Amino acid sequence: MVRIRVLVVDDHRIFAESLAAALAAEPDVDVAAAGSGPAALRCLDRGAAEGRRFDVMLVDADLGTVAGAAGSTAVGPVQVPVARAVPDHGEVVPVDGISLVAGVRSGQPSVRTVVLAEKDDPHRAALALQAGASGWVAKDCSLQRLLAVMRGVLRDETHLPPALLTGVLRELTAARKHRTESERLVESLTPREREVLRCMVAGLGRKAVAERLFLSPHTVRTHMQNVLGKLGVHSTLAAVALARRAGVGPVSLAAEPVTSTG
Repeated sequence: MVRIRVLVVDDHRIFAESLAAALAAEPDVDVAAAGSGPAALRCLDRGAAEGRRFDVMLVDADLGTVAGAAGSTAVGPVQVPVARAVPDHGEVVPVDGISLVAGVRSGQPSVRTVVLAEKDDPHRAALALQAGASGWVAKDCSLQRLLAVMRGVLRDETHLPPALLTGVLRELTAARKHRTESERLVESLTPREREVLRCMVAGLGRKAVAERLFLSPHTVRTHMQNVLGKLGVHSTLAAVALARRAGVGPVSLAAEPVTSTG
C-alpha cells in the first residue's frame, strides 16, 4: 500500500489534534502536525533530510504564530508530533498561511498544499493559488471530502469549491492585468533605479542601500524619489507591493556589494 505523508499546520491546537487523529485512522495515511509556519518548515526539512518527504501539507488560511516548546501530543492511538515554532535564537517569526504555501512551493515543490479556510474568500483563494496551493477547502468539510481533495492534488488536480470558482477566476484575471501594468512601470526604470528598487524590496533603508552600492545617501535618496515618481506611488511600501506584483525579487543580502559609479 502506498502511504500518504501529511503535515497538518494549524495554530488552533484542538482543531489540529482532531484533524490529525481523524487522518491517522486512515490505513494509508501517516500524519504529523505543526503549530506554526516556522515549525512546519522545520518538519518539512527534517522529513526531506531523513528521506521521508511529506506528500501533502494542509495549512490554515489564518495561520498565525504560537510560541511554545517542541513536543508531541497524544492523539487517539498514535503519537502525533506537534512542533511549536520558535527559532533557535528565541524570536518568534510570523509566517502566515499563504506565505508558508509560497515558501514550501519554492523550497519543496513536490509537496502539494491544500489551504483550510473558515470561510470562502475569492481574493485570498486566488492569492493561495498564485502562491502555489493546489486546493482550498472549508475547515468544516467532511473527512471524505478532504481525503478526496488530498488524493486529487497528488494527481496534479486543482480543487476549489464550485461557489468560489467564478470569483477566483475574476481575481486571477484582475491580478494578471495589474501585473502587466506593474511590469510596464518597472521597465521604465533605469538599471540603477531597478537595483535600488530590489534593495527596497529586501527591506534596506537609505543608509544600507548607500553602503551596499557605494553611493552617497543623497544620491540614494534621489534614486528612491525617482523610483517612486516613475512607479506613480507615494511610499516605499507601495513601491515594494508594486515591485512584487511585477515579479521583482529582493536583492540577495548574502551577495557582495556591487561597486558602481552610480
